[in-house]
Amino acid sequence: MYQKNSHHWCSSTTRAALILSSAFVALAATVITEFPARRVLAGSASVVSSQNLEAASLFQQGVMRYYRHNFPDAETAFRQALQLDPNLALARNYLGNILLQQNRFQAAVQEYAEAIRLDPNFADAYYNLGLALQKQGQPEAAITAYRQALVINPQLASAQYNLGLALSQKGQADEAIAAYQKAVNLDSSNVNAYLNLAILLQEQGRTQEAIAAYRQALQLDPNNALAYNNMGSILASQGRTSDAIATYMQAIHRLPKNAQAYYNLGVTWYNQGEFKKARSAWKQARQRYQEQGEIEQARKVEQLMQQIAQMQSPKPPQISQTSTTQPLTNSGNEPASNLNSQQIPEQPTTSTPPQATSEDISSFAAPVPFPWNKD
Repeated sequence: MYQKNSHHWCSSTTRAALILSSAFVALAATVITEFPARRVLAGSASVVSSQNLEAASLFQQGVMRYYRHNFPDAETAFRQALQLDPNLALARNYLGNILLQQNRFQAAVQEYAEAIRLDPNFADAYYNLGLALQKQGQPEAAITAYRQALVINPQLASAQYNLGLALSQKGQADEAIAAYQKAVNLDSSNVNAYLNLAILLQEQGRTQEAIAAYRQALQLDPNNALAYNNMGSILASQGRTSDAIATYMQAIHRLPKNAQAYYNLGVTWYNQGEFKKARSAWKQARQRYQEQGEIEQARKVEQLMQQIAQMQSPKPPQISQTSTTQPLTNSGNEPASNLNSQQIPEQPTTSTPPQATSEDISSFAAPVPFPWNKD
């Protein structure tokens, strides 16, 4: 957590308003990435050599139905293929994916474990096993599975990414940072990996590295509100006010409906003594919360504005920017190879009266499931 202490005073009513303003939440959109089609085709080729041609044909029918999202018929075809040839590890893996998509985690774990028994060098099955275990709330077991997948295939970027998630859940920040760094080295297009890396670096006080990671994320996704708000909060905490203001202004230019950027811009202006500019920014924040139906947030901004306007102090109290980082609870509804969704938990109030916190968003992205390829 990052906050700048202030010893200025304010009334208890004002202090309550300032503290209330710190708990605003925003949700980031789901991001889907995919393994290349050739990975699935290459794996499927081993089935063609099966001595049971009917089993091979049923397997191929299952694959086609799977990628058409016809999961009931795909499951039927895979099970029929396994009745004829119980040694089809890929069929077990696909069944695990279908079960995972249905949130039948224990059954999915069993299918992946059987796939691994049939093919001990099946990296994707280890990866998917890790995902199922992570969704079951077993991060320690998931870590073991992801690491085994990486022993077999060190280039599996999604396994490095999910390994970082599981390690961060266990509170192993240094190891999680190393995993995210490897993930972005393997896949420099993974925005969520850069964001999670930046958040952990920020939490450890490695602010320059965090800023660099946020900037990488913004190069990939110039409309990422999370990166703008967290980077702005770091800059403000370092006293780089003009840079913080420029960051929030860029966020507003890119995302005119971003109420949090307006709110944080108002905080920054306020602490510079530019009270009219601060009030103008907060008005914009209030308006956007109202337009988005977030009435409670709009009310809190209004309360903040009113209480500050009523203060008689010749030197109003500082409103400091803070950044809170919290681990994620896993989420994700798709059981195939690369779903990255982000959950952003509500942040606790961390300000010391008479301070208020800005709208700094912290999140860990959720696990990435196995092949969800539409080709």
